[in-house]
Amino acid sequence: MDVHRSRFVPYPTSGISALAFSRSSDAAYVGPLPALKLAIGRANGDIEIWNPLQGQWAQEVHFVGDGRGIDGLAWTQDPDEKDSEGTIVPGQQRLFSIASSATVTEWDLATGEPKRKSTGNFSEVWCFGTQPRWRPLKNAEEEPRAQDIVAGCGDGTLVMLSTADNDLQFKRFLARVAGKRARCMCVTYQNRDIVVAGFADSAIRVYDTRSGSQVRQMSLGIGLPGAPKTAIVWQLKVLQSGDLVSGDSNGEVRIWDGRHYTLSQRLVGHETDCLDLATSADGKAIFSGSLDGKIAIYRQSSDANGRRSWAKHGHRRTHTQEVKTMAAFDSKSGLSVVVSGGSDVAPMLTPLREYGKENSRSLPSLPQDSKVVSAPRARLLASWWDKHVYVWRIASRSAVSGDAQSQRPRKLVAKLALDVKHNIRSAALSADGRLLVAATSYELKIFQFRSRMDTDSLAIRKLTLPSSFAQLGGRQVSFSPDSKWLAVITGDSEVHIARFATEPTQPKRLMCLPQTVELDRRSRKAASSAYKSYERTVTQLSFAADSSMLVTGDVSGNIDSWVLEGHEDPTAPAVDKAKRDSDKASSTNDSDSDSDSSDDDDDTTVFYGQHWTDHPAAHLLPKLDSAPLVMTFRPTSKTQLTNGNPGVHSTRHNPHAHSHLLPSGPHMLWVMTARHGMYEFDISAGRLSDWSRRNPTASLPDDFRQLKDRVMGAVWDAEGGRERLWLYGTSWVFMLNVGRDLSDKVGQAQGSRKRRRKSDARDNVVDLRKRRKSVSGAGDRTQIRQSLGAPDMLVRTENGRSDEIDLEPEHDDDGMDVDDDVGLQLARVRSSDHAEDDTAAQNGGVHQEKKWWCTFAYRPILGMVPLEDAAHDGDGERMLEVAIIERPM
Repeated sequence: MDVHRSRFVPYPTSGISALAFSRSSDAAYVGPLPALKLAIGRANGDIEIWNPLQGQWAQEVHFVGDGRGIDGLAWTQDPDEKDSEGTIVPGQQRLFSIASSATVTEWDLATGEPKRKSTGNFSEVWCFGTQPRWRPLKNAEEEPRAQDIVAGCGDGTLVMLSTADNDLQFKRFLARVAGKRARCMCVTYQNRDIVVAGFADSAIRVYDTRSGSQVRQMSLGIGLPGAPKTAIVWQLKVLQSGDLVSGDSNGEVRIWDGRHYTLSQRLVGHETDCLDLATSADGKAIFSGSLDGKIAIYRQSSDANGRRSWAKHGHRRTHTQEVKTMAAFDSKSGLSVVVSGGSDVAPMLTPLREYGKENSRSLPSLPQDSKVVSAPRARLLASWWDKHVYVWRIASRSAVSGDAQSQRPRKLVAKLALDVKHNIRSAALSADGRLLVAATSYELKIFQFRSRMDTDSLAIRKLTLPSSFAQLGGRQVSFSPDSKWLAVITGDSEVHIARFATEPTQPKRLMCLPQTVELDRRSRKAASSAYKSYERTVTQLSFAADSSMLVTGDVSGNIDSWVLEGHEDPTAPAVDKAKRDSDKASSTNDSDSDSDSSDDDDDTTVFYGQHWTDHPAAHLLPKLDSAPLVMTFRPTSKTQLTNGNPGVHSTRHNPHAHSHLLPSGPHMLWVMTARHGMYEFDISAGRLSDWSRRNPTASLPDDFRQLKDRVMGAVWDAEGGRERLWLYGTSWVFMLNVGRDLSDKVGQAQGSRKRRRKSDARDNVVDLRKRRKSVSGAGDRTQIRQSLGAPDMLVRTENGRSDEIDLEPEHDDDGMDVDDDVGLQLARVRSSDHAEDDTAAQNGGVHQEKKWWCTFAYRPILGMVPLEDAAHDGDGERMLEVAIIERPM
């Protein structure tokens, strides 16, 4: 495989400004336990929703912001209800944010767009907090109560907002604090009736929401020498006992008695401002983050007389810049972790319960969905952010390997600044490089590219779209491999498709046919969930290699599929209407029916003799174990397509005759989920493929199963009869040879009864990996050195032998200087060169391809896209060519 190492794509990543778990603990939780989510808000207004998955940490969706930073995030859950059968229906989870404005915004989890904003005449909101969830008293019948929101404003006002009845309304003013430094910096609920707020005038004030009166006021005193006289209360937290914890601009952490509101203990935590706090569920551990990037931990202990006191247990610099925000989740049965973030863009995971026994680790800072696409046949590469799209042309292999002075390895050939109100959510290039589509939440823009005679830059022409289609917007867009179809996933996860063709009078100009169609997703019985609409969100979209099939996958793990019936007939009308199959029998048997009054929705839209319909075996596909992260069809050998629709003739009863033949298979869909579960489905049959039955998830190499960062995408290498699948994450590239079985035949024969016994050396390695595995959701255990994922070492285990390979020598294995920031470098990766000769010797001279291969030489990876080149390697074999886009921190 030839790799263009590309570092010139200027994709900006914003710092983290807000973090929030959907709940802080499982302890004493009333009602069905909903799935745990983590919301990450960034300085550019983007919001990411992560699923911890018991430590596997997968980013599910990405909300594109409007450029205004997210200053705070908070979750609420509506009260549980009971259906007619007495079954408890969990209340729906809701997400709120503040962003340097006088409003609190609720987000629609299903569409990724603002759902509603608070009403009321109050100033800019600086902080907010949610009321603890209502718990019914024993043997008491009470109406369920929603969670209120209290917001602290820049003028010292505390405002209460109601979330009852699935709404967000101003409730009343709780307090007004006068003074020049009366800005409210933090606010939290001590219980459902008591609110505690910290201000910029060194004061902590306690209010009773029932009467609206101030219960107590506490002061931090004067500031440190050289600092302002009034300290700022940056954060407040409530311990399980009801005691309060504050972090201030003096770098101190103070413990306050929750009953008498007096100072219990004063801890010197940091040399700079203490910006945020996190606490354990049992209230015996406190984490604080500071302006200098350090995180400190404090633990509570008891003396012989039973008196409790706090002491600093240690600190660690986990960020290069400030620790601006923190969030904690603590469960005794599983996840127990503190997530922190700041200007250095990557979320950090610090073990909470296992602090000191496990390492910290970082989550990827780049989006799960790659912001890079390519047009392989035209050798174009495009990237987008905000309202801009950049398109480069990558020079061919022969040009890059030749004289660098005579041929530039890349050239910016197009730059588009879209005249839209919202930022781009998705973009796509057609495989031939003639079409580019960019989608915001409310608009679609499509452009045609044409080469200029006198320059390398591209001529750009905007295409006209049907108004209803252009105003759909899209969260995901994709062209079919033959560049004729465009699939659009709208904000509410509807699937729409459009057909492109050449203009009759000007063959060099493309146009979008005036009619588009919406493909119906299967209606499924809604499971009892706190994320009903969110779990229907489509996250993956893929066309088959012959463009005759389309599949989508959603957050819940369900797969929908559609098939293109008939053969393309250029002599047929570009757009035609025909009765649906369900209506044909009735119309044929009853010629006097009121066919003239039929609705257009009952008709099938036919494009050049072809139409899209639900796949007949779609209902047979099972639900996946988690959301799909990769959905890609296995390439098939190209066959000659039938031209036209032979044997189909119009009749008196059926004047719009068209073929209903399904495309010939096979159509093998390869899927990898958020849990790194591997499946391959025969879509035509609606079942697992034979290869997948022989190669379940357990057959994946141990080195792959140890990877912590989730898979981002995949590229097929089907040249020369190969069937290799190149997977990549933010810090790794992994090759799976799916043209053969990943496990040996001996293991397959015995696997149905008992796993084949492995060698003692192999067992030892497995035991070490089990003991090394994290139990809290952060990094690996500290007593054993982490082997995989480390930036300087790779441990490869084969036949019971472990070999350490240095990944960061002066020059890498390809002879390429890793630190050379040329911007585009060409290297050759041969996954089968190493150990093939030894393997052939062990098998009596029979050559066997390597089953898998892994490298950590590229990081962090924004995307990996294929390119197409007619050149061959030295042996005359056609090679896969890709561009790996890196974004150094």
